[in-house]
Amino acid sequence: MRDPAITVSEHEHAASEPGYGTFIVVWGALLVLTGLLVAMSHLGQRYAVLGLLTITPLKAGLVFYYFMHLKYEGPLLKAVVFVALATLLIFFALLFSDVAFR
Repeated sequence: MRDPAITVSEHEHAASEPGYGTFIVVWGALLVLTGLLVAMSHLGQRYAVLGLLTITPLKAGLVFYYFMHLKYEGPLLKAVVFVALATLLIFFALLFSDVAFR
């Protein structure tokens, strides 16, 4: 029987939250990606940089999406996070281009 004090939107919100199994799978994926990153760093500096540039954003995306619950937020907050990350990426590109052309 449904609790009359809980509204329909609260039931929908509770149903959209992931279970512990989802978090354990994501945590396992983060561990595997970390191990892969460490293994790539032992192969040399070129592979370490390649791993940092590819695996680290993937790990950050998993953390944002699942552990920070961005998957369950509305489109406006997703857009704000995307704009903030894009702005940060632009600033990093400008910083590295300045260093590269000295």
